[in-house]
Amino acid sequence: MKKEFSMSNDKVMINFTAKYCNSFESILESSGFRRILEVYLRRAKKKNSLSYRYLKQELETDSLIDIRRDLIQIIKYLTVMNLEEVININERYESLLQDKDRFIAFIEDFYLFWRKLERYTIVHRYKVQQGLAAASFTEANANFSTLILNLYRKIEMHVVGYQPKVYRQIPAGGNACIMIHELEWARPEGYEALEDIPFIDHILLETPFITYPKKNTRDGMFAEVDQNPLKYADINKDHWFCYPAKIGGLLTFIYFHRDFMEHGITLCNLFEMARTEETRGRKPDIVYVFGAKDEGEELKTVFYDDEKNNIMLGYINHSEKIDYFGYIKKMTLTLYNLIMIKRGFLPIHGSMVNILLKSGDVANVVIMGDSGAGKSESLEAFRSLSEDYISDMTIIFDDMGTFKIEDGVINGYGTEIGAFVRLDDLDQGYAFKEMDRSIFMNPDKVNARLVVPVSSYKEITKGHPVNFFFYANNYEGAEEGGKYLNYFTTPEEAIKVFKAGARMAKGTTTEKGLVESFFANPFGPAQKQEETNILIDKYFKAMFESGQVKVGQIRTCLGVPGQEKEGPRNAAIELFDEIKKMK
Repeated sequence: MKKEFSMSNDKVMINFTAKYCNSFESILESSGFRRILEVYLRRAKKKNSLSYRYLKQELETDSLIDIRRDLIQIIKYLTVMNLEEVININERYESLLQDKDRFIAFIEDFYLFWRKLERYTIVHRYKVQQGLAAASFTEANANFSTLILNLYRKIEMHVVGYQPKVYRQIPAGGNACIMIHELEWARPEGYEALEDIPFIDHILLETPFITYPKKNTRDGMFAEVDQNPLKYADINKDHWFCYPAKIGGLLTFIYFHRDFMEHGITLCNLFEMARTEETRGRKPDIVYVFGAKDEGEELKTVFYDDEKNNIMLGYINHSEKIDYFGYIKKMTLTLYNLIMIKRGFLPIHGSMVNILLKSGDVANVVIMGDSGAGKSESLEAFRSLSEDYISDMTIIFDDMGTFKIEDGVINGYGTEIGAFVRLDDLDQGYAFKEMDRSIFMNPDKVNARLVVPVSSYKEITKGHPVNFFFYANNYEGAEEGGKYLNYFTTPEEAIKVFKAGARMAKGTTTEKGLVESFFANPFGPAQKQEETNILIDKYFKAMFESGQVKVGQIRTCLGVPGQEKEGPRNAAIELFDEIKKMK
């Protein structure tokens, strides 16, 4: 990004390296302030709001340029003098300023408009010039936020004539600040379109970070194509960023368009960010391009197995239809799973947790199921029962993991350091407990989501032996006094249930009712069913022959009306009793 300010799709980006405002005057004279005020006035005029009618009437003009010019002049005056002094200097503003309440209402409305925008500040690591001066990365955003707050308070004080009694220290600067830099990586032929796109080096989040993407569900499956989709992509490098991620030991470059900035920033709560020394001069295992503009108008959600360069490439073109975090998360994991299948490892769409009971018993439990089956909800049930039963609990993976057979032992490995949790099915207090480090998505809608860190990269990649492997059955209830857990006696019996991947759809996708997906995993195994079938037979046979893993079903009851909350809890209590019997 070269410009000092840009605004697109209700997202504001401020380039601190090009221009860093450190005074009221520098803010009010900036092109960014003029643009924000212009957009505010244009929208106020379109809906003919009370504030716009007031400004139009008292300034006696319908010209947005003239209104903007007058307002900037008035606000400049109000930073150094009170309302009466402004009127004495320019009597033309007397009509506008004599009604203090209406002018304050305009200031509040304009300030609220600013705060509702998604605001991102950017620092270029190797080009710190006069703009940022000596301010550090973390201090820059904090100081800018304080400056905006002080400007707002100063104007209101000079209008009403007294200091406020209550000060609310809300983040008024950037919701997130990123440090970017250019990075040379081993870019093969066919990837020239990605040249010179800056990499994210550090992220500063003002939590809770609340975003309102246009979509709330994901639809369909990712399809394979036989040629590099980047060939037809139109990528303006000034509008793109790259998040370098470490996923299950694989290096991944996730490129995203600025219109989907909130999803790119959210990645820091989900995937471990790779350090510069881990990326410079290296070729990634995975490249994902999210939001590219191309010649076609229809939505493309595709992947390409670039065998020549040994890169798994994902590609989704620019559309409002993909403005949902599930598209960036699930495609990334699809690409990861495809590589795992090629290497002879079995991808698992589920959650794995290491549980240490107060009794001293310990077990590694894997619960597998497709979206909405109750994986994350079961983990939350374990967590809520921790005071009574659990001494310690470590999440190995929350949504996607991998089984590997190592020295005759089946070990589970994770991919994510965070969880993409559906709030609707969780305990109401959960969101508030995690608010201080969370990213919320559409918290006021069905399928509201929370992205929160849950584990360390070191923990998820060291490998843990699997003791229990359950299929999450969310569509069958448990009768009173009935069992929430039951076990399979043969590999064939287990494979039939796990392969069917049945679940009651819960609104996380556009599906409805009882649906099935191959191996409960439309993110890799469904695209490579023949190869996955071989792995399923091999791994389930190994589980039953080793006697190390108990394979069965866990009734989460998440799709059973009236049992959504009690189902996971009762199943968890029954599981704790099973762990105690392991000796």
